[in-house]
Amino acid sequence: MKAFLEYFLGAGSTQEFAIFTPAHFAPILFTLVMIYLVHRFRNSIGSWKKEHYLRYIMAFIMICAEMSYYWRLVAIPSLGPNPVENLPIGVCTWAVIFCSYMVIGKSQTLFDISYFWLLCGSVFALLTPTPLNYTGPTRFRYYQFWAVHTVPFIGLFYMIFIHKMRPTIRSAVKAYIALFILAVIAYGVNNMIPGANYLFLAKPESAPSVLDILPPNFALRTLIIAVVITLLFVLVYLPWYLKDKKNPPATQEAAE
Repeated sequence: MKAFLEYFLGAGSTQEFAIFTPAHFAPILFTLVMIYLVHRFRNSIGSWKKEHYLRYIMAFIMICAEMSYYWRLVAIPSLGPNPVENLPIGVCTWAVIFCSYMVIGKSQTLFDISYFWLLCGSVFALLTPTPLNYTGPTRFRYYQFWAVHTVPFIGLFYMIFIHKMRPTIRSAVKAYIALFILAVIAYGVNNMIPGANYLFLAKPESAPSVLDILPPNFALRTLIIAVVITLLFVLVYLPWYLKDKKNPPATQEAAE
């Protein structure tokens, strides 16, 4: 049993996971199916008297999945639980925390931040899940990674379909300010701890990712990231802008 746990909770020494394989597509497909089912049965779910239990379950999964990452590091010191890589300073980490509290308290502010952070940041972790290079489907880390990177998306669209939440221009401003604050913290930590690379501001990732195209120069790298994030914010808000332009909110309220 001990040998199994050491293997299951540990990490391999050779590549066990590759992008664009069934092990990569299966969790994404599962997430899309769950989002579709939420949309398909939105009226039934919304009218269910115990609907809040579903939100509590999602929050419980998110919190446990996020915390288990650190529990695993403590349980297996050989994984290197050090501040160079394992401080909770990242868009995905805080998106999980924000989403868990969002679904419990139906917080509009946390929805605002989560919407832009997930669709403009965490979505790239789904496209290039670089932390999984040495941990395939036979390892705990594989399932923990996908739980913290997919359940928040389900929770986000759950709040959109069931509780009619939506972003506004003010939402984008809130999310941008929150991201700026996180970036300042990450920059400070990167400078205080040799080798730290939180938010990938210091250098490209060690494994192949969409950030590899960015230059190593900090100023230019940061500028490009800021421009890209701004464009992504505009892109993910565009559907709501077009919806409002076609059917203004005042008209929608009158129709309801």
